[in-house]
Amino acid sequence: MARDEQLKERWDLITKKLSKQFADGETLDLDAIIYLIGVQELGQLDKTFKKEQKLDLMHIAICKLLVPYGYYELDFVDDEGWPHYKTLEVLPHLKAGEQSVLMKEAIVNYFLETEFID
Repeated sequence: MARDEQLKERWDLITKKLSKQFADGETLDLDAIIYLIGVQELGQLDKTFKKEQKLDLMHIAICKLLVPYGYYELDFVDDEGWPHYKTLEVLPHLKAGEQSVLMKEAIVNYFLETEFID
């Protein structure tokens, strides 16, 4: 199976499973899935977040997702349990479509590692 085809199949499986679990079947988009990963990584699942905190959660997720690619590493976790990452390498300038593919690939790898999908 071609790499792109496998990525698409896995991405579709992730969106289907997460949408069923968190959105009553309405399809979650990339940003919503990144947000869910941020909440998962923070580990404060029962908390309601303000708009700024939601953006911070998305940042946490993006950093976590890009750790295996060598762009970030976990620096420390603050007293409130929020992880902080340091930049190891500046992200290259990517076109919107390339960014989307990179993030989808990173999300698929994240969910393979956590055994949400196989």
